[in-house]
Order: sequence, then structure tokens, then C-alpha cells
Amino acid sequence: MVSTRSPRLKDVAQEAGISIATASRAMSGSPGVSAQLAKRVRQIATDLGYVANVHARSLAGSPSSVVGLVVHEIGDPYFSEIASGVLSVAGARGLTVQICHSGRDPEAELAQIQMLMANRVGAIIVAGSGFVDPSQESGVALALQRFQENGGRVAVIGRHPLRADTVQPDNIEGGETITAHLLGLGHRRIGVVTGSRELTTVADRLVGIGRALQRAGLSLETTPLVEAPFTREGGKEAIARLLEEAPDLSAVIAMNDDMAIGALSVLRARGVVVPDEISVTGFDDVAVAGDLAPSLTTIRLPMAEMGRQALQLALAPPATRRRRRRAAHELVVRDSTAPPRAGGALRSPA
Repeated sequence: MVSTRSPRLKDVAQEAGISIATASRAMSGSPGVSAQLAKRVRQIATDLGYVANVHARSLAGSPSSVVGLVVHEIGDPYFSEIASGVLSVAGARGLTVQICHSGRDPEAELAQIQMLMANRVGAIIVAGSGFVDPSQESGVALALQRFQENGGRVAVIGRHPLRADTVQPDNIEGGETITAHLLGLGHRRIGVVTGSRELTTVADRLVGIGRALQRAGLSLETTPLVEAPFTREGGKEAIARLLEEAPDLSAVIAMNDDMAIGALSVLRARGVVVPDEISVTGFDDVAVAGDLAPSLTTIRLPMAEMGRQALQLALAPPATRRRRRRAAHELVVRDSTAPPRAGGALRSPA
């Protein structure tokens, strides 16, 4: 392995056994390079510290006017509202925002971050859940560490095993609050539709749900739960399975509003009346939540403000200790929840 304080592209190419032109195409994501080779070249570049040093040279004289924003799902309203907050601060400060989509794939997230670094952005914001297993983010952690060591700034939204300033939403507390709301209405047969439990956001919200259930003499371990993609389509898939496995449910907690919207569409198509036959809750309070029929009871997080705070942290002078901003939650009660109906279980799904 090449060992140098200022690695160059030719060092990456030499280590990979390819030409400088091929290495350049691999680093930039240009056509003509296989995905396997591009991944290997980017890993070599990370190991050598090449990208970070290119970034450091770009900072000589003046900071970059470009900010990178990495989100999990660009089509998810949660992330679009976070992006609006980032864009509002960037616009006021004359900065450009480059938005990347990782699809909740750690390797894709690393590739996007390396691309941002290669494009010489001055700051990177990682929005969305981390992973319960820190090893899944080890590559990202190393890349961002080198980025910061060479003058770049980083802030994250959500719980991550990354050494960076953080905006932390009330995921545990929100999970507890939404469950307590259903329990307070009299629900005892509550199901959960959730994204991957490998995500820290999901894990934290489940902790909150479990706490509220335990206080009521119930248990998360015995609560019907279906795991599916953390998306609208995942919500459709999960509610269909949940109705088959536990047709006696009187309420469903969806782990985000996108999944709740998917669940509502399936219930509507099957003629299941919400909330008369089953109550449904979400999490996040995306802009459309109040316009659904029925409107969605959910946990409100200040998503645009979270985006604003993250960029403000990234633009602030570095601190000796990581800074943390809490994003408080609020219960928003709308039409999708009501006390359980008398007279028994939900009718079997069509």
C-alpha cells in the first residue's frame, strides 16, 4: 500500500493497477468503468486518504460555496422537508446545495460521500437514520473523519456512530407518546408496521413503543409486528401481512408517515373504515398528513428546522466537543384515531 502524506490520483491508479484515466472515471462515476472496479478504486482512495487531501487543497485560499446533503429517500416527504430547511439557510448565505440519495444502503452512502468530497464541497450533512451495527457505517465514519481533519465540516441528523455535530430528533420519546395516545383511547390489540430494525431511527422508536406498552402491562415482544421497506410501498406490504396475521387488531402504529399513508390506502381499498374499525398512526407529520382522508394522527417533528439547524452547525466554527441539538416532538391528534369499537375483531381481509 502506498504511504504518503499527500497522495495523488496516480497513487490510487498505481495501487489499483489501472491507468490514471480509468481511476479518474472510477472516482467520478463516469461511464465505462464497472461497478465492481469503481467500488474497489474508491476504497483504495479512501484508504490512501486521496479524496480528503484533494478537498484540503481545494480549501486553500477560500472555503467552498457548495454544501453536500445526503438523504435516504429523495421521494420521502420527511427528507424533502429537511432539504427545504437546508436550502433556506444555504440560500440566505449564498451557498449551493448538492443533494444525493443513498437508498438506505451503507455502500451507496459511502460512494455518495466520496463523490461529494471529490467535488470539493465545503460541508456535508448526512440526514436520516444511522445503523444499529456501527460496522455498517465504518467506511462512512473514516471518510468523514478524514474530511474533517482536512478542513471539511460535517453535521448529521439522527443517531449515528459518527463523530460529528448532531441534530437528534425525539424518536424514543415520540414512540412512547404515540403509543400512550392509543392506550389512552382504550386500545390493547395494537400492531406495528415498521422499517428495518437495523436502522437506529426504527430501533429508537420501538424502544419508546415498548416503554409505553410495558407501563400498560403489555409487551413489545408479544405485539404483532411486520417489517418491510421504510417506504409507502413498504407500508402497503406490511399492513397486508399484518391483517392476515392478526385480524383482531384495533390499532396500528406505522413507524413513519410514508408507511402510514401506504397502510391507509390498503385499508381503504379493502373497505376497512378508519378509525371506526381500526385506528392508524404515523410518525413525522409530513406536509400531506393533515390533508389525507382521514387526516393522520402522528408525531410531529420539526423537519425543516432540523435541516436548518444541521447546516447552521456545519457552518459554525469547529468546537472542541461535538455539539448536539434536540428536535422536540409533538403529538398531533387528527381523525385517524378513535376509541376501539365495541363488538369484537376487525373483519377478515378480502
